[in-house]
Amino acid sequence: MSEIPAKATESEDPSEGARARAADAPAAAVSGALAADGVPPGDAMWQSSPPGSIYDYIKVASFSIGPDGLVDQWSMRAEHLFGIPAGRAVGMDPIEAFIDPRHRERGMRKMAEILDGREWTGVVPFRMPKGYEGDCGHEGLAEVYVMPTRTEDGEKAAVCIVVDVRTLRSIETDLAASQAIFSQSPFGFLLIDPDLRVRRVNQRFASIFGGAPDDHRGKGVHDYLQRGEAERVAATLRRVLETGSSITDMHVTGFVPGSDERRHWSVNLYRVHSGSGRPIGVAWLGIDITARRAAAREAAAARRNLALLNEAGARIGNSLDLETTARQLLDVVVPGFCDLATVDLYQGLLAGDETPPGLADGSAELRRVAFASAVSDAPFAGTGVPVSVGAVHHYPFNSPCADALRTARPQIVPPEDGGLVQSTLAVPMVAHDTVVGLVQFARAKGSEPFGDRDRDLAVELAARAAVCIDNARLYRREHERALILQRSLLPPGDPEASGLDIACRYLPGNVNTGRPSEVGGDWFDVIELPGHRTALVVGDVMGRGLRAAVAMGELRTAVRTLAQLDLEPAEVLSQLDEIARGLGAPGGVQQATRAARRPREADLSEIYLATCVYAVYDSVTRRCTFANAGHLPPVLVEPGEAALMLDVPPGMPLGVGGEPFEEVEVELPEGALLALYTDGLVESRDHPLDEGLQAFVSALADPTQPLEDVCDHVLNTLDTHHGEDDIALLMARVQGLPTESVGDWTLPREPRSVGRAREYARAQLLSWDMEPLVDTTELLVSELVTNALRYGEGEIRLRLLLDRTLVCEVWDSGLVQPRRRRARDTDEGGRGLQLVGLLSAAWGSRRTPRGKTVWFELPLPDGGSGLPDPAEALLSLF
Repeated sequence: MSEIPAKATESEDPSEGARARAADAPAAAVSGALAADGVPPGDAMWQSSPPGSIYDYIKVASFSIGPDGLVDQWSMRAEHLFGIPAGRAVGMDPIEAFIDPRHRERGMRKMAEILDGREWTGVVPFRMPKGYEGDCGHEGLAEVYVMPTRTEDGEKAAVCIVVDVRTLRSIETDLAASQAIFSQSPFGFLLIDPDLRVRRVNQRFASIFGGAPDDHRGKGVHDYLQRGEAERVAATLRRVLETGSSITDMHVTGFVPGSDERRHWSVNLYRVHSGSGRPIGVAWLGIDITARRAAAREAAAARRNLALLNEAGARIGNSLDLETTARQLLDVVVPGFCDLATVDLYQGLLAGDETPPGLADGSAELRRVAFASAVSDAPFAGTGVPVSVGAVHHYPFNSPCADALRTARPQIVPPEDGGLVQSTLAVPMVAHDTVVGLVQFARAKGSEPFGDRDRDLAVELAARAAVCIDNARLYRREHERALILQRSLLPPGDPEASGLDIACRYLPGNVNTGRPSEVGGDWFDVIELPGHRTALVVGDVMGRGLRAAVAMGELRTAVRTLAQLDLEPAEVLSQLDEIARGLGAPGGVQQATRAARRPREADLSEIYLATCVYAVYDSVTRRCTFANAGHLPPVLVEPGEAALMLDVPPGMPLGVGGEPFEEVEVELPEGALLALYTDGLVESRDHPLDEGLQAFVSALADPTQPLEDVCDHVLNTLDTHHGEDDIALLMARVQGLPTESVGDWTLPREPRSVGRAREYARAQLLSWDMEPLVDTTELLVSELVTNALRYGEGEIRLRLLLDRTLVCEVWDSGLVQPRRRRARDTDEGGRGLQLVGLLSAAWGSRRTPRGKTVWFELPLPDGGSGLPDPAEALLSLF
């Protein structure tokens, strides 16, 4: 682009002064880069310094407009932004070329003002002109700054600066995310420039090495590490800068200020690039592994008495039951290590508290859960009165046992005079820095007293048992929480639906076997839809545990949300498939899509797959539309007929992606029975799937019984006690809406149709003995029919449905959905939908194959909810 003439421009914009003041700011910034004599040092003014120019990221372009309103100069940046070469752009009318026809008239007015000398800035939507190379119908959003100029002949022209707004907003979001990641990282995070000087550190690093983050700017590795270690690290940094190869888990040793303890860090290094791809430094991510290395040394020293420890490892921890684990410890140590032993666990831990409770003085309540003796069956006294197994007790404050619990260190218990025991060790059971109980090892008279080596071995044995007990506690807590979560996400009580009799059952895995297991991701749902329609859903998330239960909750919530949007069943599963693909990706669906195009290197445990069958039943037509995502087929039992599995295309499981889902519509006769289920009902290790499906179909031989009895009969007949998987069963008996409960009329597109609609509604409600609803229904029907006449298309259809509530629907062929807005006090209209919202229990709109339907719902007079007064509702609008 040629040089912009430095002439004064005419401006009628009152904000011209403000813009001029704003323009002084960058000028001041430029002057700061000049030398004292105002001359930039060498070519520094035209160079880009690290981390690079902002223009490497922001899409900025410029072009100029001649006196005739046509483009007379076109920059290379404009070629890249718009994709149009200068040879074609010059001479184009920018309004005709880039502005949508709906906005061209306004654009022409703005162009006339600009050529008249007015300065202008604003955000403008644009589109690419047809026919240029690479045209894909692209549309964009640009912020345009227009500055009036004059040509050499004194004619008025303009220079336009264009910024891609969407790119700018994306950069703002990326900067905010980068700042949050850098400042909130729990690891030490540094950015080192090409001169191996610290450019930036996060708060975590500064908290370890002292000072504020800015105090470390400009320092080198020699300021933190000893000479030999610093040289090694500096050489590694140079290699990363030169080759671009990242370094993972490099161990670095050093000291921190104010401490003589040698610390160890695990460091990851990778090269960082600017937006133009130029290397600008090395990122350093470090974590302190001192404690890990110390624990490894301690573990190596604890491998003494290997035979007993190997036996303990083989026998302790085979069960996730707390009492069983305690007895396994005593089976190992008696009589191989001691003659008598007891295990006491905190009463709060056994009661399932969040954290094993214990008073600071070590005198909290404990329960004796295990006792073993190789000498006699006499109770083990220890200190004080003998305690039997199962009894709750506590130790006196000054006793050695209380001291062991308080300090988490083993203590020697003095023997009782004249007693059987000559030496006792009280060893606290510590797991993850938490004391969970106390084990006492005792040797009878005649045995060798405990020595230092025995004490170390006792601590190791108690620690192993404590970890197993803590794992059992954590498993019990997670299992109970996951079960509570899963049950809370299922429909509460007995679901109700219009035109359907519903019965359901849910059995978590292993509930009847007593074997420890994790809950699964099975779920079912019954969702009421507008127009007395119902969505029936059954799904199964692959995998087990709390994560599967949480994923199930997310998918169930997504299904309910998508169902309220009134999408077709196949579309619901397509959207649900995208959501499932995003569950295992940190960046959601888009990140999952990009990752799918790369070689699979992610942890497979982060991939969520699920099967689901989604059905929508219309109680008026008794037609049901099915869509299936890899789930087992629904079973239908028609009156007087044998049960059969519906031929619904299974599709791919949710989370796989890339494949469409198909729909099947079935008309269900009155009294028909529909069954949806998960694989736990029909498949187990001992019974293959085909055999289980056949048994399930056979169990539905007598569907005329009450639906609850049919469910119980199915569960009692099939092998539902295998406990290998969760079981979800959803059964529905068709009870279509009677013909006399439906009023359906077609109205022509003429003003008289509003009065006819009111007459039809009044007559129908009076025939239903719904006189209290007449006035409100007439008013709301009038509003919806009037809206259909004004803004809709084609014939108008009015339908009234009476079931547990009264539903009114107005159909037309228009595609534009009504939008509720708040009318101002001076507006004469715009309050129709507000009135509908005030007087109805619920209202909304949905798309249909031939247009749209706007509906509202009113509670029945005997439903217990009072109807709003129409007069009061009208007055409340003003």
